[in-house]
Amino acid sequence: MPDHRETALIKAAEYREKQAPLILGIESSCDETAASVVRAGREVLSASVHTQIPVHRLYGGVVPEIASRSHTERIGSVVRDALDKAGVTLEEIDAIAVTYRPGLIGALLVGVSYAKGLAFAAQKPLVGVDHITGHIAANYITYPELEPPFMCIVASGGHSHIVRVDGYTDFTLIGRTRDDAAGEAFDKVARAMGLPYPGGPELEKLARGGDPEAFRLHTAFNEGEGFDFSFSGIKTAVVNILHNAEQKGEEVNRADLAASFQRAVTDALTIKSVRAAREYGLGTLALAGGVSANTALRDRLQRECERYGIRFCRPDMRYCTDNAAMIACQGHYEIMAHDPSPLSIDPNAASFLQMM
Repeated sequence: MPDHRETALIKAAEYREKQAPLILGIESSCDETAASVVRAGREVLSASVHTQIPVHRLYGGVVPEIASRSHTERIGSVVRDALDKAGVTLEEIDAIAVTYRPGLIGALLVGVSYAKGLAFAAQKPLVGVDHITGHIAANYITYPELEPPFMCIVASGGHSHIVRVDGYTDFTLIGRTRDDAAGEAFDKVARAMGLPYPGGPELEKLARGGDPEAFRLHTAFNEGEGFDFSFSGIKTAVVNILHNAEQKGEEVNRADLAASFQRAVTDALTIKSVRAAREYGLGTLALAGGVSANTALRDRLQRECERYGIRFCRPDMRYCTDNAAMIACQGHYEIMAHDPSPLSIDPNAASFLQMM
């Protein structure tokens, strides 16, 4: 068998010359085992996902060891299902993209190891994709005409970043959370309220029946002129309200408290990201990450963008949470711009954006 690196470089060059290359995406950064076949970077031919939510709900959150074991058990069947749904064989795939950072290290290791073995056995180019840039790329699937540059607010369980997207593989970090990520704060507040896992969507449901003006939750840091966020103080304020009421034997209107918390978080994300787009002279603001499924945030951003004449983009709901189509999409642009990844690529718990 020829040297894989030499073959990968040749096939990567062939990929760039093809009119409609096929790329297989694999995602296993947390508790979703996913695979997808995408044509020419933006046409999704299949998207297969195995979710572990029912298992982790028993523990109130993701248990890393259980997540890794489930990925090991499911990844082969999920990839086969994606290929079958797309109506293609592995031989017809031109490249393989896989999430290699950030995420749970054990979960990442399963996906990366499987993708390495597949790439070596089938002699295909391998492309390591940063999960956060994958979330940004989900917008390209929903908006086929979207091109950089634009500003993007990435809000998920582990990250809250304002990113200037200068090119498909060129990113500049403008702002970030100083403590809890937005999704992390949602989940912690939901847990404090006794809501089931996953907490973010449950808190959003509860907030729909509440008054967002009932509680004044804010932090001076989020009202400053910078682009960084802080959500820990807002989360702690909610926990203290619940704790003080319990000590006094008083009832708290949890719907009002949920709505007020959601309002505080969405205000901070919206105001800072829209201001970043305006100050950097970018006419498009995109939303990405798991929290992009929150309708209150989507609506708030839409209104604020309309106010300033900014185009607002957000992924279809099916591409908001972790999925492999977004990894395949970003993998397409990575291989179009750079050499494929070596088989020595290792998983990493941190995003390269966190190192900026």
